[in-house]
Amino acid sequence: MYFESREDAGRKLAEQLLQKYRYDNCAVIALSDGAAVVGEQIAIALHSILTMIFIEDIAIPGENLSFGGVSQDGGFTYNADISEGHMQGFVSEFNGYLQEQKRAAFQKINRLIGDGGLVDKALLQDHTIILVSDGLDSGTPIDVALDFLKPVRINKLVIAAPVATVPIVDKLHVVELHILDVKQNYFGANHYYENNTIPDHGQIIERINKIVLNWR
Repeated sequence: MYFESREDAGRKLAEQLLQKYRYDNCAVIALSDGAAVVGEQIAIALHSILTMIFIEDIAIPGENLSFGGVSQDGGFTYNADISEGHMQGFVSEFNGYLQEQKRAAFQKINRLIGDGGLVDKALLQDHTIILVSDGLDSGTPIDVALDFLKPVRINKLVIAAPVATVPIVDKLHVVELHILDVKQNYFGANHYYENNTIPDHGQIIERINKIVLNWR
């Protein structure tokens, strides 16, 4: 399945979610700028807030793998898809590199959140949380988001994305999923949108803040 744009995909997801959650107190949380474009359509349909969790992925040198991700509160979540033994080996071999990358990632996140859009955990209490991606081919963003949300008392967790890989859907099967298309061979999120225009980060934050103000 291909989509005209991220807005188009967001409207299609919103149609699904509206049937079930139109009367719930929902909060839509985007996992990236592209995801915020998708999530905006869901938030508008559900009359909910829209916000973003800032996540920076850290790659293992020379491997097509991720150590894990840093969230905006400075927490680090290891890639749960790598066995504990293998991860210990990578951490031992690249410990200095990993610590430096963690610091750099957190500094980058702090620069980004200076413009606003930071998740207000108080707004999420007792809400149905809808985590939104524009394409899921890694479990790391979800794992980081779940760690970030642990202190928050939520009503329910839902994950929504226009497209995802088979392994990710298998991994997340215990959570309510709304995925429009599942791919055995995944070519990256941009491949599935005819129009890949994403507003710059400042514009994304303006959209998020506008929706938050509308539904506070």
